[in-house]
Amino acid sequence: MLLSTNVSGRAWRVHFSGIGGAAMVAGARLAIEAGCEVRGSDNLLYPPTSEMVAALGVQISEGYRPDNLDWEPDLVVIGNALSRGNPEVEAALDRKLHYVSLAEWLKDAVLRARRPVSVCGTHGKTTTTALAAYLLDRTGFAPGYLIGGQPLDFAHSARLGAEGAPFVIEGDEYDTAFFDKRAKFFHYIPEIAIVTSVEFDHGDIYRDLGEIERAFEWMLRQIPRRGWLLACTDQPGAAALVPHAPCYTATYGFAADANWRGEWDGTFREGLAHLAVFREGQFWTEIDVPLAGRHNLLNVLAAVAAAGTLGASPDAIASAMPMFRGVRRRMEVFLESRGMIFVDDFAHHPTAIRETISAARGRWPDRRLRVLFEPRSNTTVTNRFQDELMAAFGQADEVWLGPLHRAQRIADNERLDREALVAELRRRGVQADYSDNIEQLARDIIEGGRPGDLVLIMSNGAFGGIYRRFRKLLD
Repeated sequence: MLLSTNVSGRAWRVHFSGIGGAAMVAGARLAIEAGCEVRGSDNLLYPPTSEMVAALGVQISEGYRPDNLDWEPDLVVIGNALSRGNPEVEAALDRKLHYVSLAEWLKDAVLRARRPVSVCGTHGKTTTTALAAYLLDRTGFAPGYLIGGQPLDFAHSARLGAEGAPFVIEGDEYDTAFFDKRAKFFHYIPEIAIVTSVEFDHGDIYRDLGEIERAFEWMLRQIPRRGWLLACTDQPGAAALVPHAPCYTATYGFAADANWRGEWDGTFREGLAHLAVFREGQFWTEIDVPLAGRHNLLNVLAAVAAAGTLGASPDAIASAMPMFRGVRRRMEVFLESRGMIFVDDFAHHPTAIRETISAARGRWPDRRLRVLFEPRSNTTVTNRFQDELMAAFGQADEVWLGPLHRAQRIADNERLDREALVAELRRRGVQADYSDNIEQLARDIIEGGRPGDLVLIMSNGAFGGIYRRFRKLLD
């Protein structure tokens, strides 16, 4: 139940601790839209997150302190980056304040009154969520949504939408909060669950692939009998979930037996990929897609399947798709200078890295591809993906590895061995190097650059401010 006023009749006060998280700032946006009085706190933030938080127009405290809660909020929403020992967490516990995770708040305050479409999977969640929200919006469904990034087709990353309307939400398999170690997607009560892929990730949460597979199987138990699982048949982990679903099922992909099947000739012309869509073996529509890469066309098929399942017309989808602008930090061109193009992408898993490099090759086939990667996720900073990363970088002309994030927290025998990775890439004919000095790394890229270069930066963080450094060096 989403309340804008409490029992005394004043606006419901909600404090978001860790408001700078992509999902947290979106949740705060929903609370504001519902008429709640919202405040928040976080450590020092940087663009684009700082811009998204500032756009909320509410009081934000820098740093975590007990007095941030002195305004007596009715509810404290605690982000999953916070843990015991955080001064604000300890104050909430000491004062016996009503606190919840963001996922729990969304379930009770937003999703119960709507038709949740939960986009789950190891890869592609943010882009697919943005695509599904966009198509449903442009085809007349007026959906609500929560996108774990900054969409370019909407003013904000979240919107309530009307009660009873679809609500598209990114269903993350990462844990919910320090007090709730279940995956976030357990809270999202989907009427439709999209599963793009199931692979090993989040080595700090899951011990092996089997644990992740079980989490996805358990997630399916929430889908009502007349709900839907839409699974990518091209990805074995996702396809394997179909027999476990207690609901209607459909597959999507390029495989011949997919219920929602795509056909693509492998080309990208004038900024568009042409995709024919078949439903249950019958031609359904053809669309021009302004996204590069086979993985993105699978994301499009997932969104088309969700919109079509909800009743969107094929003509309306085809009309809307070419204008889709995407999400920041997903194959985003953020700088062009001296004949060089600089692209930012969020890829941090070996599969996503491989597919992103392949997409860049397809979109800019004649450019020298220089890849910069920041090992930052809790799994890629370890040697768990040592061999997979080697294969993922194989299509690049050059590979530059940045510093390991929080390397001091990782045992020496468990860290990603950048030196060995660079040596093996060189042995395979790929120019490679690594550096802990971001300023020098940026200078090396510029000094060794030439017209026709494509510099692809992949990180799920700030990469030490390298984006700002490139702009400064090329100013």
